[in-house]
Amino acid sequence: MQPNTNNPGAPKATPFAATVLGSPRIGPNRELKRAVEAYWAGTLNAADLEATAAGLRRDTWASLVDAGLDSVPVNTFSYYDHVLDTAAMLGALPERVAHIDDRLDRYFAAARGNDTVAPLEMTKWFDTNYHYLVPEIAPSTTFTLDASKVVGELRDALAQGVPARPVVLGPVTFLLLSKPVGGQGPLLGRLDELLPLYLDLLRTLADEGAQWVQFDEPALVADRSDDEIAAAARVYDALTAADVRPAILVASYFGSLGGALPALAGTGVEAIGLDLVAGADSVADVPALAGKHVVAGVVDGRNVWRTDLESALGKLGTLLGSTGTVAVSTSCSLLHVPYTLAAEPALDAALRSWLAFGTEKVREVRVLATALAGRRSDVDEDFVLARAASAARGADPRLHDTAVRSRLADVLASGAVRSSADQRRTAQAERLDLPPLPTTTIGSYPQTTAIRVARAALRKGEIDDAEYVRRMRAEVADVVALQEDIGLDVLVHGEPERNDMVQYFAEQLDGFFATANGWVQSYGSRCVRPPILFGDVVRRAPMTTSWFEYAQSLTDKPVKGMLTGPVTILAWSFVRDDQALAESANQVALAIRDETIDLEAAGARIVQVDEPALRELLPLRRSEQQEYLDWSVGAFRLATSGVADTTQIHTHLCYSEFGEVIDAIAGLDADVTSIEAARSHMEVLGDLNAVGFELGVGPGVYDIHSPRVPAVDEVVGSLDEALRAVPSERLWVNPDCGLKTRGRDEVEKSLRNMVAAAAKVRAAL
Repeated sequence: MQPNTNNPGAPKATPFAATVLGSPRIGPNRELKRAVEAYWAGTLNAADLEATAAGLRRDTWASLVDAGLDSVPVNTFSYYDHVLDTAAMLGALPERVAHIDDRLDRYFAAARGNDTVAPLEMTKWFDTNYHYLVPEIAPSTTFTLDASKVVGELRDALAQGVPARPVVLGPVTFLLLSKPVGGQGPLLGRLDELLPLYLDLLRTLADEGAQWVQFDEPALVADRSDDEIAAAARVYDALTAADVRPAILVASYFGSLGGALPALAGTGVEAIGLDLVAGADSVADVPALAGKHVVAGVVDGRNVWRTDLESALGKLGTLLGSTGTVAVSTSCSLLHVPYTLAAEPALDAALRSWLAFGTEKVREVRVLATALAGRRSDVDEDFVLARAASAARGADPRLHDTAVRSRLADVLASGAVRSSADQRRTAQAERLDLPPLPTTTIGSYPQTTAIRVARAALRKGEIDDAEYVRRMRAEVADVVALQEDIGLDVLVHGEPERNDMVQYFAEQLDGFFATANGWVQSYGSRCVRPPILFGDVVRRAPMTTSWFEYAQSLTDKPVKGMLTGPVTILAWSFVRDDQALAESANQVALAIRDETIDLEAAGARIVQVDEPALRELLPLRRSEQQEYLDWSVGAFRLATSGVADTTQIHTHLCYSEFGEVIDAIAGLDADVTSIEAARSHMEVLGDLNAVGFELGVGPGVYDIHSPRVPAVDEVVGSLDEALRAVPSERLWVNPDCGLKTRGRDEVEKSLRNMVAAAAKVRAAL
């Protein structure tokens, strides 16, 4: 590595050869989830929670060292979210939690709220299925440094002999992801307030023995103005001018740095991390990196397919010829993939050979680093196995089903469109005969202990399918009776039979594999098992009609048929990398279309096709966004185009910044769209009005991700706010999202207050 010319006194750190940008933190058996939830429930104290966390961190570090990595990321652990951790480190938690004396309880109050405190907003981490908490920066926010978390983890790692590299969210990305409140202007204007804190942090980490520090700046892979790029360059010029500091790695991921790359390369940072999977064109920019240590993300940290080792080694060779030194890395943190294939006993041998989870990806990093160092003969067997797996995958008949491809082409050629919205509205009003401001819920109800016990018993073979169905029907009957008693206008069956809104369908569709233990973190203690889409998609039989028919038999009120949309099924799965997403989306849409038709035939007057992930798959670069919006909207309309005008199509969207997809939301042409709005105070309604949205809308009137029960007057206030933007004949009343993760008592109290508020506002119309 060449010396840092910006600061000749800067550290001459030894380049490392093999690393990852971050690690999962939930534990291979979701140990952290259980411990955190026990702490929230009051059955585990803070000391025992920290002991669990410390054990998970140490096990992770030890496994990475044992795997042969010579630089190990630390401070990637979090009790809830790493962006929230950064806000806490910088003294930027909202003022409304400042009165809470206990540090951990204050942190969790910002994350999830409590009886008196509203939580921070939550949205998607770039185009992934991970959610982060959005920091609020007000004019009164005074930044102060509390480095105790990162220092504590660094000390612990170094004491174990771990070659530790602290990881911290960079100041530019922190401000770009934060939300200005209380009249605060553009947040990058406050970089000068953060710089002294980051300089103090650098000095502290150097004093503690850190040789390297990693600042994550993924916001720079999105479209950025010249001023924003210049601000980033100014920040890293200032940080690298420090007399006492570790060597600095600026890590980017989820795309190409574009114009930000030469700007960063022109600063004194010693290393730059490139995502060479999502941002493959970065290889063309290597001349800008002469003299830098390039951390080359050639192993996909977001998807589960085995790395093409020959191709990856070729990219590494190109870089090695044009830069200072090269380290092999994952493209991003391994937060986004399951821990290990060893936990999947039901995988068939062929599919297993195509895959790599976290443990396997770490091995791929080491194999490539070994080969790049000139010792390919030591790892040649890995290259042989990778080539054989790729050849077998390409020849597998499950990847090309002629019948479904032919049928899909025929349906697309037929047009697959619905009548005009006005025509549908008239037909549906006659059939449904609902009051103004109809009340409903999004779909799922609490997953009770009885449900979990029955599911575990079925999995262990202690009960048969018939007994499981009997128990789930009892849950459905209970939920329907509860909704009748509360007075909701449109009911749901509660989805007790569904372990997850995507996995449930994946288990019934050819072309998917549903993992047994492939857990990844979605947010906080919420973990999901994304299915693996590996082949062409075929619906074998109706998937939901029997549950709908039973629920509808229990009530005269309309019960919604509940489906997950094609885009969300893709977004919350590990998808094929051997064909375009649009092609996979249409195959899934065809299966969902068949299901909507069967639900209608079974008597469903309303079918809800949820697309909460519409925004999260949006490409980060504007130049690529319209193509995505065209095919994603097209897939939804294909999925919902087979029913009559009298059948009302609902959809649901949540936890995203919707501004960039407002036109697409209108383009979905759903008769009713329910949408997250409580945490953002109905902001989305103004955006919808701006694009001429004239269909039904149900802005969430209370936030279900907080345990607090909203008062009647609070919900009345939300409805009054909504009515200023939406006429009553188009307005629906519902929570923000499904109720699966909530407790039964709080759900009942919240819904009773919601129905009472709707009645109060309805009477005043």
